[in-house]
Amino acid sequence: MTSTTAATLAEIRSVMAELPGPNTVAGDAAASREAVLTKPPGALGRLEELTHWLCLWQGRHPPRLDRPRVAVFAGNHGVAARGVSAYPAEVTKQMVANFIAGGAAVNQLCLNASAELRVYEMDLDHPTDDFSAGPAMSEEDCAKGFAYGMMAAETGLDLICLGEMGIANTTSAAALCCGLFGGSAADWVGPGTGVVGEALARKIAVVDEALALHRAALTDPFEVMRRLGGRELAAIAGAVIAARLAHVPVVLDGFASTAAAALLQAAMPGALDHCLIAHCSAEPGHRRLAERLGKKPLLDLGMRLGEASGAALAIPVLRAAIACHNGMASFAEAGVSDKSG
Repeated sequence: MTSTTAATLAEIRSVMAELPGPNTVAGDAAASREAVLTKPPGALGRLEELTHWLCLWQGRHPPRLDRPRVAVFAGNHGVAARGVSAYPAEVTKQMVANFIAGGAAVNQLCLNASAELRVYEMDLDHPTDDFSAGPAMSEEDCAKGFAYGMMAAETGLDLICLGEMGIANTTSAAALCCGLFGGSAADWVGPGTGVVGEALARKIAVVDEALALHRAALTDPFEVMRRLGGRELAAIAGAVIAARLAHVPVVLDGFASTAAAALLQAAMPGALDHCLIAHCSAEPGHRRLAERLGKKPLLDLGMRLGEASGAALAIPVLRAAIACHNGMASFAEAGVSDKSG
């Protein structure tokens, strides 16, 4: 992240008021074509919904998926020093190096999906502050995170998949969910990288401490991010905003990515209409969060890796939906009788 990036949270809020709605003309064209394809109505289930969603938010018919981008934002969290993860904080930087070298799961999944992978490092040598002792970020730092993420979603992309890497970010994600939607830490905290027993109890206690400390300030969703979030999570939220402005549909990865985006829905209902949740993470809070947002994840494979792995897996499914929608014959073209009466 460059030091020249300038933004304030007030500016980010003002951009939210300018978010465009869906392109209903393109959506109607998709629905009209779907109705005459050689199959019973609804026979392709969610594949039909996916092509309609893509047309609404790409703003065109037929939909295309020639240029998908997978964006992984990496940040370090000061709360990691409280022992809330099974891995030390230096693993964040080590995994970023693995992404760059091509050795991570997301690299293989992007190759499989013919998708571009971009990795964005968020000042890894300087973790956020420990949010159990004070705000995680200053307003300037948080706003810079949003602005940095906004640069990842540009006009010309057909789709952007958003994921993260950051030791202790499931702790932050659980705290964000508590701050945005209520409940206790135990309702949202899960094992993350694999903490169990005493370590899991410590993770829950740390989030409860943070909630008690910040509770009076948690009425504003952007303040929830500043106090309990992380740079990479702010960047994901910024990328979601920029994608909407650029007419680029968004695929969210797992618990942390969905929690990062959730503040936008809390700030403005409908702000995540252009977003799809790729998969239901094994992290227990993710299913609850998806239900709270009114979204059904596309896949449910028991994954909890992060790094946009589930989001990359969604790309071939979306391509399959497009192939059926664009390539199938109509009843008239195929000489097949439509339903009677």
